Amino acid sequence: MSWILPFLFVLTLVVTIHELGHYWAARAFGTVIDSFSIGFGRAIFKWRDKRGVEWRIGWIPLGGYVRFAGDDNAASIPDHDDLAEMKAKILEHNPATALQRFFHFKPVWQRAIITVAGPAANFILAILLFTFFFGVFGEVQVTPRITGVTPGSAAEQAGFQAGDILRTVNGRAIKDFKEIMPVVAIRANEPIAFTVDRGGRMIDLVATPAQKMTTDPTGARQRIGVLGLEHVDRREDAVRVRYNPVQAVAMGTGRTWEVLSTSLYYMGRLVRGQVPADQLGSFIGIAKASDAVAKAGAQGAPNPAMGVFGSFLALLQLSAILSVSVGFLNLLPIPVLDGGHLLFYGYEAVARRPLAANVQAVGYRLGLALLLGFMLFAVWNDLQRYNVFNFLGGLFS
Repeated sequence: MSWILPFLFVLTLVVTIHELGHYWAARAFGTVIDSFSIGFGRAIFKWRDKRGVEWRIGWIPLGGYVRFAGDDNAASIPDHDDLAEMKAKILEHNPATALQRFFHFKPVWQRAIITVAGPAANFILAILLFTFFFGVFGEVQVTPRITGVTPGSAAEQAGFQAGDILRTVNGRAIKDFKEIMPVVAIRANEPIAFTVDRGGRMIDLVATPAQKMTTDPTGARQRIGVLGLEHVDRREDAVRVRYNPVQAVAMGTGRTWEVLSTSLYYMGRLVRGQVPADQLGSFIGIAKASDAVAKAGAQGAPNPAMGVFGSFLALLQLSAILSVSVGFLNLLPIPVLDGGHLLFYGYEAVARRPLAANVQAVGYRLGLALLLGFMLFAVWNDLQRYNVFNFLGGLFS
């Protein structure tokens, strides 16, 4: 339960906001909505509002969905035979304008906005959460001073020395040592340009991180880029920076972009075969990360109540990062995902007619197969990464 509950909190928050993005955009265009569900399966609680929308809480708390009138399933994949029948029934007793209240009969630009509103809501959630933390707590910046260089490492070969202060990485100014960690981690075997302050002189260095198998705080084994730079925080190097509301919004937006650009860069390296595919993770990895983050947030709390509050804040930070990832993944041009819908709408906008129903059906089936295959592969990776098979084998040995 120590990792299931934090995982469900993070997942439910991120997915519910995603679906609310679709819902709010659909309402703005007067779309008929059948139901909004948090969770899947049989409803353990439900009610219907004055607009006729059924709000449900399903007994399987693994996401959620918004279902428009005419949808044959929670993924908004239309059954074209059912739509033809529904269209005939609507026109039988209503003028043709009534069709425009139904999602699948709306102008393509409205369908596109409703579709993209889900990922957009995820990005907005991330910006709001990051803005909250920057505005309320500010951030502690520690001078990125190198306190040691590992002998024989890529950093030593590049010419780094103890006492150097990092100023830029790939042209971007840095103010804290932790800022270079994600940059180095995803750039194994790729040169990185640094500028360091060495006794008042600015020196340019180029280092290529070596790929190394490490164990992260969740216990997962992963291959990441490692330079061999050592850093120990010193009290005199630390300063807490406070931000006013405008600055907090700018920082929150910037942090969201950093997470998104890192995801884009990593995906590009993955497609080009520069990153091993066995590093892809699944919901198991997210659950383990949720557990580690919740425990870290509660660490050092003076009492249980403050521990729970600390875990809550830490999980909100994880939710911001996960929300960016969910928004990004949903925009991939794979049928079944929002990006796949947008791909079909793009064709419809250019060709002035929808893609043939049978072609769409094949595309959705292929997209579903691809998505399920990807999920199974990611789950297999996590089972290997967390030594689950070795654990199970030990139970019977």
